[in-house]
Amino acid sequence: MRFLQLLIIVWLGVHAQWALAFLPIQHWQMANGTQIYFVENHDLPILDLSVEFPAGSSTDTAETSGRASMVQRLMAMGAGGLFEDQIAETLADVGAELSGSFDLDRAGLSLRTLSTQQQRVRALDVLAKIIQQPEFADAILERERARVISALKEADTKPEVIANRVLMKLLYGKHPYGLRGSGEPDSLTGLKRQDLVDFYRTHYTAGNAVIAMIGDIKRDEANRIAEMLTENLPVGKTDNHLPAVEKPEPLIQKIAHPATQSHILLAYPGLSRKDPDYFPLLVGNYILGGGGFVSRLMKEIRETRGLAYSVYSTFMPYQEKGPFEIGLQTKREQADEALHLAQKTLSDFVEQGPTEEELQAARQNIVGGFPLRIDSNRKILGYLGVIGFYDLPLTYLEDYVKAVEKVTVSQIKDAFQRRIDPAGMVTVVVGAEQTAPDFSCC
Repeated sequence: MRFLQLLIIVWLGVHAQWALAFLPIQHWQMANGTQIYFVENHDLPILDLSVEFPAGSSTDTAETSGRASMVQRLMAMGAGGLFEDQIAETLADVGAELSGSFDLDRAGLSLRTLSTQQQRVRALDVLAKIIQQPEFADAILERERARVISALKEADTKPEVIANRVLMKLLYGKHPYGLRGSGEPDSLTGLKRQDLVDFYRTHYTAGNAVIAMIGDIKRDEANRIAEMLTENLPVGKTDNHLPAVEKPEPLIQKIAHPATQSHILLAYPGLSRKDPDYFPLLVGNYILGGGGFVSRLMKEIRETRGLAYSVYSTFMPYQEKGPFEIGLQTKREQADEALHLAQKTLSDFVEQGPTEEELQAARQNIVGGFPLRIDSNRKILGYLGVIGFYDLPLTYLEDYVKAVEKVTVSQIKDAFQRRIDPAGMVTVVVGAEQTAPDFSCC
């Protein structure tokens, strides 16, 4: 893969700003409102593309929780007169791969196909039917509803699932980000086919679509593909305004569970994709708990005290503030000690900030490892989708490294002190001898 090898060499050998010479992102908007983000690459006879819509779990309500996920799930299970086995067989015959994506903000489908005319046309024809003519058959809905409800009930016995579910409810309360993406048994039971159809017609519109493509085609062909994939979509664009995320009420909830280890999660509203503090918080988090064995949390909790095999902190950016989260597992009898140490490590970091030596090491690791983030067409496709969906600048990849290199100790300290309140965190400990999980807490 000469293109990708050359890209990595360039990133490692010279300043990162030259990467865009090998990754020129083309962008245009079609007459129907669809946004296109395209990178032309002829080194492999492959085309990767994704089509995404603002149809994530935050578009649901408590009463309709799981509706958005079910729509995305059923789209490839019958469309345009094709049954799901026919869809799978056709794609397999031409060596194409179809996958789905779904999170708080986004829902979509991705396709990898050979770029040769015969295979590409057949694969894209199937994708076009899935996107524009989903059938949401009653029988399929009933079958998948039963599968999802069964999976939810099984998942609710697992400590990590319980911890994350309760944490999100405590953190977001009635905000849409607090909804369970796959839904609740009660809300799923009430879903009808017309609910899915209405949701699809509202959110899967041409004006909402963001198409990302990278591969062995020219721009004019990319435009024809985009037209073919969206020409029969409902028209219009949805107002996807979300309420601002409020600060949570600080709380520690301990939940009884027979697991041999306690699962501990702490969280606070973090950052959004366009947050002005994005890079100071990103680099600071690498030092705190995102850098693996070199992070403070790992050194304090694992290496110094031996309280956990692993511990992490992370920011999850979305359209609105996603979670800033710290997580670890430890022996039940050590849970209080481990939690206290995690809290103290965070408080010390917020109060004092990182050292210059920690910052230098973090910058080098983030910049040095960045080529691995774009060392395949699929990874690049993911970035194209993020850039398009969140309306980030086309120079995002170049700006990313430059911004990391410019972060200072004072910027990290200032950002963490303004944005993260260690005393205001919500905390869940599953595996304690306390209460049962309260899923209706918020």
